[in-house]
Amino acid sequence: MKIKPCLEAYLLHLSEERHLSPLTVSANQRDLLHFINTLPDQLQADIGAIQTQDIRAYLMSRSAQGAAAKSLARYRSHLKNFFAYLQKHHPTQLNHNPVELVGTPKIKRTLPEVLDVDTVFRLLEIPLTSEIAIRDKALLELFYSSGLRLAEIAELHWHDLMLDDGLVRVLGKGRKERLVPLGKMATQALQQWQPLARSWASADNSHVFVTKRGGSLKRRSIQARVKYWAQQQGLWERVYPHLLRHSFASHMLESSGDLRAVQEMLGHADLATTQIYTHLNFQHLAKVYDQAHPRAKKKK
Repeated sequence: MKIKPCLEAYLLHLSEERHLSPLTVSANQRDLLHFINTLPDQLQADIGAIQTQDIRAYLMSRSAQGAAAKSLARYRSHLKNFFAYLQKHHPTQLNHNPVELVGTPKIKRTLPEVLDVDTVFRLLEIPLTSEIAIRDKALLELFYSSGLRLAEIAELHWHDLMLDDGLVRVLGKGRKERLVPLGKMATQALQQWQPLARSWASADNSHVFVTKRGGSLKRRSIQARVKYWAQQQGLWERVYPHLLRHSFASHMLESSGDLRAVQEMLGHADLATTQIYTHLNFQHLAKVYDQAHPRAKKKK
């Protein structure tokens, strides 16, 4: 059985049945196509002939080309899931998963970057001197107030916002719905932006963040607006949407200590994903201790 038609069916499965985001489906398509195109014709024509050594040789070649451990782990994961799908749907052609016996590269887990509270407040002090500034103020306040992902904010509609109740309904990864509280400052900024947004948007567009031409504000444009205001406010650190999400999570955990609540707000399926902010918080406390405690200070 040829592998490329199987890939098309698998990508449709990821999109239509598993409801994965277009970016995730695209990443799978890119990685799997690269693997398939390296296979000789006989293996492309017969999925059952692909063996563990073929997978291992492919990952070794990517490593030799300079791929990082994190990238290699992603390639392996995409391949493993693809072959698991083939094994389930075409058991007569593929009775084993050739990726199972290939080890996962060890990844050095790095702590996420965050902005401190004062820096975030400085970023959010946007002077409302234009309609664009009013929109962008609402955008950045929402990022920091809710911890939403870039994709979630780009796809947000007005009917998802319950401004009177201070809530936002989010359709996250895997099309899982969650309710996230909104802070007072974000709610006020959104209420100020709403009439302008309605006047800008085309008749069939209910997205929260739109352009003056009436279309929805795309992800790259949102990234550009965050970068623009960071520079305008004199913050020359690399500021990007996910940094605001990390900052939200870290500041919430630091103030509340409620890991489960932060997990719910972020929409993490696994608590272990949220726990990285605990390590970050501990690192911050340790730094404060080293700087402040008389018995911890190093002698000059």
